[in-house]
This record gives sequence, C-alpha cells and structure tokens, in this order.
Amino acid sequence: MNFPHPSPVGSSGSVPPGGGSARLDILKAQPRNPGEASFFYKDHHFQYDAVKVLPGEYFVSTEDMVLMTVLGSCISACIWDGRVRAGGMNHFMLPDGDASDGFGRYGSYAMELLINEMLKRGARRESMQAKVFGGAQVMAGFTSMNVGERNTKFVLDYLAAERIPVVSQDVLDIHPRKVCFFPVTGKALVKRLAHTHPETLAVEERKGNAAVVARSTSGGSVDLF
Repeated sequence: MNFPHPSPVGSSGSVPPGGGSARLDILKAQPRNPGEASFFYKDHHFQYDAVKVLPGEYFVSTEDMVLMTVLGSCISACIWDGRVRAGGMNHFMLPDGDASDGFGRYGSYAMELLINEMLKRGARRESMQAKVFGGAQVMAGFTSMNVGERNTKFVLDYLAAERIPVVSQDVLDIHPRKVCFFPVTGKALVKRLAHTHPETLAVEERKGNAAVVARSTSGGSVDLF
C-alpha cells in the first residue's frame, strides 16, 4: 500500500511545505523541552520536513511538516484542533510508572504533556479530536503482560475522561505500524509493517533505545510504505 501525497497547504503562502534546508536548520537550532522530539530530517517520500517521535517523546506543531513514528506495543495519540490548525503526537510505552525513569514513557504523563502543549498553542479541549495508533502484540511470548491491550485501554479511557473524541483508530492486532501525522490538516496515515523482526523492535521500544529505533526505521525510507 502506498501512502498518497498530501495536498500542499502553505501556512503563510511564502514557505512551501517542507520549507527546505533553511527550515530544518531552524528546527534543529531551536531549544527543546524535556521529552520533546528533536530528530529532524527531510522526508523524501512526502517532500516535507519531518520529525521522528521516538519512544517517550512528543511533538506539537502549527507548521506544514510531518510527525512520524513507528510503534509496536506502544501507543501514539495524535491530537488536532482544526480551529487553530495545530496538531501533535506522542509515543508512550506503558500506562503508568515511575516518572524518574523518563516520564514521557508513561501514558499518564505523555498525554498530559501533549494536551498541555496543544493548549499553549491556542487549542481548546472542546475543539480537540484524537486519532490513536499502536498497541500491537508484536511478540508471541509477550502475552502475559498484555502491554498492547493495557496501553490501548488506557489511552481510550483517558481520552473519554477528557471528553476528547477519538475520530479514528488503528490499534491491537500483531503488526508494527508506521504512522505519519500532518499537524496543520490533522491527516494521519498508517502503514502496517511486515512482521519480520518484531522481537527486536519490541525490546528496543520497551528499553526506549532511541538510537536503535531511529536506525531500524530510518526517516524517509520509501520502501516502508
């Protein structure tokens, strides 16, 4: 399955989607909050500037770019407010845990970080909507903990409690997923990846090994689509 190319939507009319190397340089130079994604690159499939949201991270933007992540049992919530044309993505590993281990890894903190950053960009809870991805059982012998199911239940319950409607979801099953989210339009694209080396992805994802996940799912690799 090929992802369609999104329609170009310029935020100012003077900077095309992707923005070229100048925008990437600006993005890379800007200071980042703890847990905020910072792996920027040019996505050659979409011809957009992109940021890879690694385990334990989040990112919110009002610019024409693509937010991308790869999920096994982890969850990504993509939240969008069409009124201010802002959107964001997180990537958490477990429903809850000790914040000293890296608070963005846990759903209770990851959702708070994402929603609070959306509010800072002018979004309102009553106009937010969510799309949810992940929660796969990617390891056959990893059923006792039901991590994917627990993560999925947590995020759906959390969003229901916050009264943020889930307008789309692709969760559970056994397949890792690659998710691309366009924060200005709220468009999300998901590709179920071949179930080839799920154990490696699951182990590195649980460890929060950003470098390994980044290398194994390198940005802009068209053959993943």
